This record gives sequence, structure tokens and C-alpha cells, in this order.
Amino acid sequence: MAVTALKETRSDRIFNVCNIAVLGLFLVAVLYPLVYILSASFSSAQAISSGQVWLWPVDFNLEGYKAIFEYKSIVTGFLNSVFYAVVGTLINVTMTLLAAYPLSRRDLYGRNGFMFLFVFTMLFSGGMIPTYLVVHELGLLNTRWALILPTAMAVWNMIITRTYYQVTIPHELLEAARIDGCDDFRFFTRIVLPLSKPIIAVNALLYAVGHWNQFFNALIYLTDESLFPLQLVLREVLVKNSIDPSQIQDAAELMRVQELRDLLKYSLIVIASVPPLLAYPFVQRHFVKGVMIGSLKG
Repeated sequence: MAVTALKETRSDRIFNVCNIAVLGLFLVAVLYPLVYILSASFSSAQAISSGQVWLWPVDFNLEGYKAIFEYKSIVTGFLNSVFYAVVGTLINVTMTLLAAYPLSRRDLYGRNGFMFLFVFTMLFSGGMIPTYLVVHELGLLNTRWALILPTAMAVWNMIITRTYYQVTIPHELLEAARIDGCDDFRFFTRIVLPLSKPIIAVNALLYAVGHWNQFFNALIYLTDESLFPLQLVLREVLVKNSIDPSQIQDAAELMRVQELRDLLKYSLIVIASVPPLLAYPFVQRHFVKGVMIGSLKG
């Protein structure tokens, strides 16, 4: 039986045109700032200061990126951000899995009470000053762990992970493993973890991006510039505009230093954005699946 194609009506064509136009405007509104920043980072400082850069690089050069590597705080901040993102994400994912899997088990005694305590922290918290006092009393102030341990687990991510386990790990699978002599620890390491790749990818991406973009906790807990993450260094450039000209060896004149500051802004934004963009394709295959399965039911 042949299937006849539905004829497109005039109202359908009008809707499609309007839909494409609106989506095109949104695309331009999102894409143009990214293209402009990328083009400005590869343009000369004089072209940026004079407003010549609109879409494509003007007087193509790598002066901004060369200045980044000459400014020691930027390189140190980049390496610090890598450390916070890698170590922090490993701790975050480990804590999330260790909390989510037991809470997904129906045979866990008092799991509703534990879930209440977790959810309670999402609604009520001590606030900034009590949190600062706790960090100070624990001796974490002005250390790398001040940016990692206080945010060791996000309750929302734990809830999504718990739901993922409830949907994908049936209780019958645990019973079959127990019949074969498998204890809870071996069941978790040999069966649950291999099936957790999608949700691990989701958690790893969310946590890593959060660590990479954080600056407020660093602003509160850190005073040693050698521990500053890249985002805090970027804030110093964008907000306070406080690059020390003596640290830029090629900028001898004050005007050139000012132009180089403007160029550094765009180069730093590109450098700060590249790692998350590079990491996403590696977890994209599991990301959508993990989010969708983890959000099916509470």
C-alpha cells in the first residue's frame, strides 16, 4: 500500500520560514560573540583598540598568545585549573557513585531518612560565613583542598545517578549475582561500574566544567596567587585590569601595554574555553543517554 506524502500547506510554509528565521537569529546571537572573540585574539592590538575587528582577524598575529606564556600568573593559573578539574572531578565522581548506588538499593535500611538528609542540604545551608569558618577551622584555608573538599559531592548529581541505577540495575540482577556467590563489593565493581559509563560521563563533564569555571570559592578561600585558578586570573584581567607591566617583557611602552591588555582579554577567554570544548566530544556519546535515563523518575 503506497503512502501518500502530506501536502505542505501555505500556513506550514509560513511557519517553517518564521521558525528558520527565529532560529537563525538565535544562532547569530550566540555564534557571533564567539567568532568575534576568536578573531580578536588573532588580531593585532592596534586593530582591536581602533575597532577594526568585526568578523575576521585583522593583521593576523599571535602576539596575545605569546604574551600569555610570558605572564607567569596565567600559566600557573592554567596548571592550577587543570589540577582542580582533574583531581576534583575524580573525588566528585567517586563520592557521587558511592552515595548514589547504596541509596538506589531497596534493601538499604533507612534509605528514605538518608535521602531526606541529602535533600535537606539542597534547601537549607549554613551560609557563606559559617562555611568559611568551617573551612578555616579544618585548616583548608589557602590550600588547594579548599576548592575541592567543600564541594566534594553535588546532591543533585547524586539524585540523578541514584535514579540511573534504579532504572538500569534491576534487583533481579543482584539476586542472580548473589546466587553465584558474589558479595556487594564485587557486584559493585564487576557489574555496576561497567554499566555506569553513561552516568559517569555525565557526572565527569558537569563536575569538570564546574571546577574549571569556578572562581568565587577561590576568591574567598585563597590569598596565595600561586594557587589561583585560571578563572580568577582572568577575572583580574577583565574586571580589575591589573596586569603588572613589569611581567610583560615585550611591552616597554605604556601605550603598548594598554593595547596588549585588551588583546590579552580575548586570548585568555579563548584559552579558558578550549579545554571544556575539547572534553565534550569524548563524553558526548554517553552524555545524552545518561541524562535522559537519570531523569526518568525520582
